[in-house]
Amino acid sequence: MSADEAVGRIVGGGAADDTAGGTSDHAVLHSDENGIRRIVLNRPDAANAVRPQDRDLLIDLLTDADADHDIRVVLLSANGRHFCSGADVTSLARNRATGTKRVGDGMRRIMTGAQRLISAVLDCGKPVIAVVQGPAAGLGAHLALAADLVVASQEATFIESFVRRGLVVDAGGAYLLPRRIGMQKAKELAFFGERLPAAEALALGLVNQVVPADRLAAAADEFAERLAAAPTSAIALTKRLLNASPDADRAAAFLAVAMAQEIQSYAEDSAEGIRSFVERRSPQYRGW
Repeated sequence: MSADEAVGRIVGGGAADDTAGGTSDHAVLHSDENGIRRIVLNRPDAANAVRPQDRDLLIDLLTDADADHDIRVVLLSANGRHFCSGADVTSLARNRATGTKRVGDGMRRIMTGAQRLISAVLDCGKPVIAVVQGPAAGLGAHLALAADLVVASQEATFIESFVRRGLVVDAGGAYLLPRRIGMQKAKELAFFGERLPAAEALALGLVNQVVPADRLAAAADEFAERLAAAPTSAIALTKRLLNASPDADRAAAFLAVAMAQEIQSYAEDSAEGIRSFVERRSPQYRGW
């Protein structure tokens, strides 16, 4: 299902009420079906810039998906030409212009805002797939980098736009970039803020697939459907192990793997995986 189809079903069919968190204009849409939570950024006229209320709703949707056993995978996409142009600069300027500025206020706002959103993607126990159809800049680029799988159209671009606005790289970028592409390339992207085309992002390992625009929704759905039928708890533990591995020494990594293996051995899907192998049939995983 495409992002446009998801929007039509939510708004037209009344399948969800996205007025929570101050998004009565349906800036963030979502639907749940067949184990897939589809989250759609829906501010195409504003290049899908994320306002504070949109950010908070995204965090809530990811946190809820993590806890909901019926959700097996999260698909994050956007309507319009842009995937996400980053945080809404108008809101940022308004915040700077109002109130008394105190030491620590900006740091606290960043840590509980954009950084918390990126953490929600990284910490979600369900695999998150980003579907990038166009420019992804700043926070938008990092939303994609934090996802577990990225499917991009040939028109997609990734931009570290912070330097263009005289800002320090934010939204988890200083953490994510070196771990995804190495220190030297991370510095090049962050220092110059140049557009990284989808083909180059694929060569660097930032995305998993680059497809023509008319194949984007189908390619993303293929990933999502495969993950929705997979052993969800095993993938959740594997995600945590892989995300933690760059910061752990060998002993800590090996210990974490052993503990995760023991935990997963009690899962129904683990027993089903062994039974299906012995019985020479395809497994029927239930996600727990």
